Amino acid sequence: MTAPALVLVAHGTRSTRGVQMIAALAEAVHRELGVAISGRDAESPELPPVRTAFVDVLGPSPAEVLRDLTDAVGNSVPAVVVPAFLASGYHVYQDVPREVAESAHPTVAVTPAMGPDPALARIMTMRLRAAGWRPGDTVVLAAAGSSDARARQDVRRAAAMLTEHLRATVHLAYIATGTPRVPEVVAALRRSGSERVFIASYLLAHGLFHQRLHEAGADGVAEPIGVHPAVVRLIVDRYRTAARELVQLRAR
Repeated sequence: MTAPALVLVAHGTRSTRGVQMIAALAEAVHRELGVAISGRDAESPELPPVRTAFVDVLGPSPAEVLRDLTDAVGNSVPAVVVPAFLASGYHVYQDVPREVAESAHPTVAVTPAMGPDPALARIMTMRLRAAGWRPGDTVVLAAAGSSDARARQDVRRAAAMLTEHLRATVHLAYIATGTPRVPEVVAALRRSGSERVFIASYLLAHGLFHQRLHEAGADGVAEPIGVHPAVVRLIVDRYRTAARELVQLRAR
């Protein structure tokens, strides 16, 4: 059986920096696969291809990418879809399965979303320190938000993980969907006596949502999670687990 392709599915953004970041992440994942699977160079034709797809704003869609995954004789190449989302909401539970079904691809496995995960909490801690955060400063974890209760629970878990890493209370706020909103939380913390307030960006890439955080009145805004070796390893681990199960299933 041909090694399954890895399809990295992201939300999509009109931000050039955000699109470039997703492309850089896919390239880093491809390089890591070369080391993790066989120690070969990432350009080896024997390594699984890595493709990117988006569920909103821009294309290609997951269905388009999956339909395009064929070998030299036109047979479908097995695929592992990795949702590059920090919480599992509508896009993970609805959009991704629908796209897989629409593709009519015969052999696809879908992994859990990237987050929440302790590795992401460690990265947020690093990003906060780079933004100027010091122990004793107040932290607000800013997430995009979702109408899906499962996604909100995931974000609460992410805030708890960051609290554990910082050894300090982390206040949760939302950027687009849900309450309380980030500016409201920052203002309330100021009124309650917090001298320095920093925002931990629970976003994968730059875009409109991250831009809004700089208007929330905080003393500093951490960079999005972005491309980091721990993120790359997390995606590769998701892929390898699903790929093994896919191979075993096909071998029966």
